[in-house]
Amino acid sequence: MAATETSAAARLLPSYIQDTWWTPEDPEKVSEILDASTSEPVCLVSTEGLDTSAAVAHARSVGQQSLGQLTIHQRALRLKQLAAYLHEHREELYELSDRTGSTRRDHLIDVDGGIGTIRTFSSKGRKELPNANVILDGAVEQLSRDGSFIGEHIYTRLTGVAVQINAFNFPVWGMLEKFAPSFIAGVPTIVKPASQTAYVAQACVRLMIDSGLIPAGALQLISGSARDLLDHLDHRDHVAFTGSANTAQLLRSHDNVANHGVRFTAETDSLNAAILGPDAGPDTVEFDAFIKSVTLEMTAKTGQKCTAIRRVIVPSAQVDPVVEALRSRLDSRVVLGDPRDAETTMGPLASQDQRDEVARAVDTLISAGGSVRVGGPESGTGAADADRGAYYPATVLSFAEARTPEVHAVEAFGPVTSVLGYTDVDDAVDLAALGGGSLVATVCTHDPEIAAEFARGIASHHGRVLFLDRDDAKTSTGHGSPLPHLVHGGPGRAGGGEELGGIRAVKHYMQRTAVQGSPDLLTGVTGVWHRGAKAVTATPETVADGTAVHPFRKSLAELRIGDQFASGLRTVALEDITSFAESTGDTFYAHTNEEAATANPFFPRRVAHGYLLVAWAAGLFVEPAPGPVLANTGLENLSFQTPVTYDDSIRVTLTAKQIIPRETDDYGEVRWDTVLHNQHDEIVATYDVLTRVAKQNKPEWT
Repeated sequence: MAATETSAAARLLPSYIQDTWWTPEDPEKVSEILDASTSEPVCLVSTEGLDTSAAVAHARSVGQQSLGQLTIHQRALRLKQLAAYLHEHREELYELSDRTGSTRRDHLIDVDGGIGTIRTFSSKGRKELPNANVILDGAVEQLSRDGSFIGEHIYTRLTGVAVQINAFNFPVWGMLEKFAPSFIAGVPTIVKPASQTAYVAQACVRLMIDSGLIPAGALQLISGSARDLLDHLDHRDHVAFTGSANTAQLLRSHDNVANHGVRFTAETDSLNAAILGPDAGPDTVEFDAFIKSVTLEMTAKTGQKCTAIRRVIVPSAQVDPVVEALRSRLDSRVVLGDPRDAETTMGPLASQDQRDEVARAVDTLISAGGSVRVGGPESGTGAADADRGAYYPATVLSFAEARTPEVHAVEAFGPVTSVLGYTDVDDAVDLAALGGGSLVATVCTHDPEIAAEFARGIASHHGRVLFLDRDDAKTSTGHGSPLPHLVHGGPGRAGGGEELGGIRAVKHYMQRTAVQGSPDLLTGVTGVWHRGAKAVTATPETVADGTAVHPFRKSLAELRIGDQFASGLRTVALEDITSFAESTGDTFYAHTNEEAATANPFFPRRVAHGYLLVAWAAGLFVEPAPGPVLANTGLENLSFQTPVTYDDSIRVTLTAKQIIPRETDDYGEVRWDTVLHNQHDEIVATYDVLTRVAKQNKPEWT
């Protein structure tokens, strides 16, 4: 509509482009966004005249540069600070979200859920990734006999832009769950929210910018049509889309996606199922948990969730009991109305267009044979502003024929679900698979064998499966709650994409590259020492005469990758083995029975305990006086390779492999490559020792 025809109460929603707020001047084409409950105008949306090419160029230049000046840990720490800032200002987002039809409970899912997601990514980024900009992937591959040529895989950040095109139902969480991993990876973001709720996303972006924590060029916002944005993308860039399957297909067919390497992931329509196990009758805890779960997923966000339960698959004999239980719980729990009314438990749909779309979908299901059991188009809403708002009642349908094609193809994206009966587990599996690929399914059973049977049958059709029973009913985060720790996405109709999943999500915004070269070169590339690379070696003799410094005497300010300590030999006596066996209680025959040990094909005769050798290795490399090494926090990747018998000797070589300073503490982590050899220079054992080391030496340590 023309700007002159819109309400004077509405204002144009600004975009954030090239680090400044931008609003079109006198646009000819605008969209008016209305309050979902009252149909009062909220804002106008237009991107007429917006230079998307300049936005992409700004992200690739300024955004890439500013993010590249920070390490992974520094970016992750900013996310923690950002989460705290948004938490302090969340009431502002709540008030705006009221106008989208969301209740206070819904705000916890969207606003608090989004804030919690970036907080989780911050924690995982600092705990699980190096304080660097290169991530190793997997073990080193030996490509030559002498170790002079090796290979491995690394992740480095994409050099383009992360574009996110989001759905209307989660204007905060949908943005933050994509922003967090791309930010940690170091890739600038351009956000394009759905127009219906763009004013909430815009308010969140404004808070993020006002926090002062977002580097220049790292975040831009298009409040309205993205227009020709994809025209300016190429293989450096990543597009993450959430929305309808039709729109996803349209984007996939764009020339730059189809032919020029733009990375594209989608989360789309999903006819998710909740399956009641054959053991979960009406008198079980599982049955009650099942009804609660279905009711919650019908009403949370007024059913406008990509993870909502659209198909309730139950034993045929349980169809009527399930319907009646749903009716009872919905009648007692659902009060439809304006979210600003304290009595309201379910608000309207996001817009009248959305309400009309849901109504059409329900009509289609009814025409296909669906019977209205609860709610439905003829029941009315009971809401005070029903004539103005986008209200639709909680609706339950049932189908005499569970394989009716429409029930497995038509999604009513609102508070609507269909109950279907099955004959046995195989039949239930087949019904779930008819959805053509889903984001999530819930299976409610207390029988591990039934759970295993369902897992084998439906896992390949789903991105996530929740097994619900009496033991986890109170602690489960629920069917419809994608967690930052676990993968969110699904095959087929669900889009075939993957988001979240902890550090997996960060790597979606990075390129995995195989690198080959000498140990010295790959040490330089990765910042992690490789065996065979140059080292600065101290020995007991050189430490004693003062010509070398033991690495344990060096703070992080002094320690360097490749600093090494090589011990002398220590001989193992038979009494050492027997004494260790007696003191520990580890009297396994290989250490205590000469005849049995000799008969073992892996041992020459009685051998030393592997843990005895590890303990001795610590004694060989440790520097005992107080110093910058504050604590040993463990060891990883322990592998015993050559048995050691009595009269053999061992020595240890300890090398600073990786140094990870902490951003907020006066110490960091050091990973030490540790190799035990015998007197024949055969490798006995390899592992990594993990320590915490002070950033600076104290006077009393020197």
